[in-house]
Amino acid sequence: MTLPDTAVVYTSAMSDTPKPPGTDPNAPQIQIDIDEVTAQGAYSNLVLINHNENEFLLDFAFIQPGAPRARVRMRVILVAAPHKRLMKALEMNVRRYEERFGKIPEDPEVVDPRFVS
Repeated sequence: MTLPDTAVVYTSAMSDTPKPPGTDPNAPQIQIDIDEVTAQGAYSNLVLINHNENEFLLDFAFIQPGAPRARVRMRVILVAAPHKRLMKALEMNVRRYEERFGKIPEDPEVVDPRFVS
């Protein structure tokens, strides 16, 4: 079933790793619907991470240059296991990104010319 105002529909195998070519087409899959507003995303230049014994809270925020306050744009709450899978998926994607586009500077004082308009 597709939502009436769906902008994009993703169909993805339910796995942490991509399936190689020739994989069984009947393998379990999940369809993910995304509405147009959500598909636009929310810009974030700051992430605050907190946790308790049951879950991790990720607050994605935007802070204006020179401003003393940041505004949280989105909060994502995950139990521990998905958080660890997210961390591994991010590490894998950063590795792929750097293989293709070059190393991402880690020093906040270094301005990467790829990200300057």
